[in-house]
Amino acid sequence: MGPLSLLLLPFLLAPAAGRQRETLGRGLTAQRVADGVFLSWRLTADDPAALGFRLERRVAGAVVGLTPQPLTGATCWIDREAPGGQPIEYRVTPGDGPGSRCLLAADDPGYRRLPLPPGGVPNDAAAGDLDGDGELEIVLKREVAPHDNSQRAALVPGASTTLEAYNLGGQRLWRIDLGPNIREGAHYTPFLVYDFDGDGRAELAVRTSEGSVDGTGRVIGDVDGDGRTQYANPDTGYILEGPEFLSVFDGRSGAELARCEYIRRGQVSDWGDSYGNRVDRFLMAVAYLDGQRPSVVMCRGYYALTKLAAVDWRDGRLTPRWQFSSADEPHRGYAGQGNHNLSVADVDADGRDEITYGACAIDDDGRGLYTTGLGHGDAMHLSDIDPTRPGLEVFSVHEHKNCPAGMELRDAATGRLLWGVPSTGDVGRGVCMDLDPRHPGYECWAAGGGMSGLYTAGGERIGDARPKSINFGVWWDGDRRRELLDHVGIRKWLYQTGQEQVLFAGETAGLASCNGTKGTPCLSGDLSGDWREEVLWRTADNREVRLYSTPLPTSERRVTLLHDAVYRLSLAHQNVGYNQPPQPGFYLGE
Repeated sequence: MGPLSLLLLPFLLAPAAGRQRETLGRGLTAQRVADGVFLSWRLTADDPAALGFRLERRVAGAVVGLTPQPLTGATCWIDREAPGGQPIEYRVTPGDGPGSRCLLAADDPGYRRLPLPPGGVPNDAAAGDLDGDGELEIVLKREVAPHDNSQRAALVPGASTTLEAYNLGGQRLWRIDLGPNIREGAHYTPFLVYDFDGDGRAELAVRTSEGSVDGTGRVIGDVDGDGRTQYANPDTGYILEGPEFLSVFDGRSGAELARCEYIRRGQVSDWGDSYGNRVDRFLMAVAYLDGQRPSVVMCRGYYALTKLAAVDWRDGRLTPRWQFSSADEPHRGYAGQGNHNLSVADVDADGRDEITYGACAIDDDGRGLYTTGLGHGDAMHLSDIDPTRPGLEVFSVHEHKNCPAGMELRDAATGRLLWGVPSTGDVGRGVCMDLDPRHPGYECWAAGGGMSGLYTAGGERIGDARPKSINFGVWWDGDRRRELLDHVGIRKWLYQTGQEQVLFAGETAGLASCNGTKGTPCLSGDLSGDWREEVLWRTADNREVRLYSTPLPTSERRVTLLHDAVYRLSLAHQNVGYNQPPQPGFYLGE
C-alpha cells in the first residue's frame, strides 16, 4: 500500500436537515500482491447506485487508462500489468466528477508506515478527518508506565500519557502531553476524535488536568489557587484530588480550544471503595442526542455509583446538555450496571441516540431508558444481531457468580431478555459475529463462568466447537462473514470442520498487540479503501505503527461502513475501557 492518499474532491457539508455526516474522499489505496497491484477505494452514501469508476496509472509521466469502460461492480481492481521497481501513481475518477489519487512506492512494503519518535509505547488510537480534506488521520495514545486502577504503583518520574496526531503519509502533526495528573492506564484516558461542531474538521475531546500541555506548548497551570500543579501520590500512583476538565482541542494544531469541569469525583468512597479504584473508571462516547448534531458524553463509574454528563461543542463554546446520576431517584436501580465499555445507537427509532451503558441504557434526554439488573460485565456488542426480528439487539456477558444470564441477548430498545445462559462465575469474554451461513444472524460465544460452545442469534446451541479467539472481528476477505482478529493474527472460521484458517500472521512481520492479555490492535475499522476493514498495529520495537488493508478482492459492492451511523460512533468509542470491535447498525452477514 502506498504511503499517501490525497483527496481531490471538494468538501461539502452534510445537509442541515438530517444527521451530520462526514463527507469522505475515495480513500484510494494500492499495494503489491502476487499477481500485480491491488487497488481499492470508497463508495459513499452520497453516490448514485449505478456510479461507475475509471482507473488510470501514471509511470514516469506516461498515463495509461486501465478501464475502458467504467467499473460498476465492487470498488476494487487488480492491475495485473503494473511494472515493478519504480513508483506508480494511480487515479480513480467517479463518473464525470473529480478524481482521487495515491502513490505506490517502488519498494511498497504492503502497509502504511507511521514512524514514531522516541517517547512511550503505542497503544489505543482513534481516527478522524483533522484537516477537512475528506481523508482520515490517526490520533495515537502513547504511555510510559501504565497501571490498572486496582494496582498501586510508585510514580515513574517524568512519565505521562501523550496523544499524537499523524496523517496516513506518516507525518506527525502535533503532540499533546496529558501531564502528571492524568494517571496512565486503560481506564483513565478515553478520548474522542470527531467533528463536534460541523465545520468539516474533527476535534479531540479528552480529560485533562493541571500540567496538561496542548499541541502548541500551552500549559494548563494552577487553576484553583493552591499553588500546586501535581496531585499524584508518589507511592501509590493514585490521583484522588485536584481539578479535572474536559478539554476540546483543535484537530489541525492540537491547540486547546475550550475546557469545562469534568464529572466531579466528590468523596472517593461514594464510588464503591476508599482507595481510589472505582472513582477513576472513565468512559466517553459521541451521541446524536438531538438527532442532528453530535454531543460529547463523559462518564464516571460503573461498579457502583454511575454518572454521565452530556455537553455540546457549538460556536466555540462548551454547553451542558444534561446530567445523569444513579444516586438520584428514579435511577437508583442503575447503580452497578455499567461495563468497561459502552455502545451508542438510536435503539428506540425516535431519531435520537441512546447510550447503552452495560446492563442499562440512558435515553437521549438523560433519563433512564431501562435497567436489567444483571450487573457489570467486560464485553458487549450492539447491532442487528438477529435479522429475523425487528430492531437492534445487545449481546453482553456478566461477571457475577451464578448470574441467571451470564451470556445473554436482549432487545436494545427495552432491555427485554431474548435468551440467556446461566453462569457459575465471571464470564470474562464474549463476542458475536457472522461465522456460519447455515444459521440466520450472528453467532455468539463466550468464555469463563462455565460457558462453552457456539450459539445462534436465536439462542440455539450449535455445538461444542467454537473459535479459540473471543476478541475482535474484522471483515477481511471477500465474503460477508467476519473474520477473527486476535492479538496480531487474522483467521477464518471454517464452519464445516470447526477449524481456523490463518489469513494473516503478524508475528512474522514483527507486530505486537496492545493492552496485555486483551490482545487488541491499536485500532481496527473501515478507514480507507472499500468497505472491508483496516487494522492498525504497533511493531514489537515500538518504533512505528502500521496500517494494514486486505489484499484480497471481493465481488461485494458496498457503501463505506463509515457512513453507517452506528458503525461510525462505534469506531469513535472503540478505544475506551476494554476495547471492542466496531459494529454496524444493520445486519452484515450471509
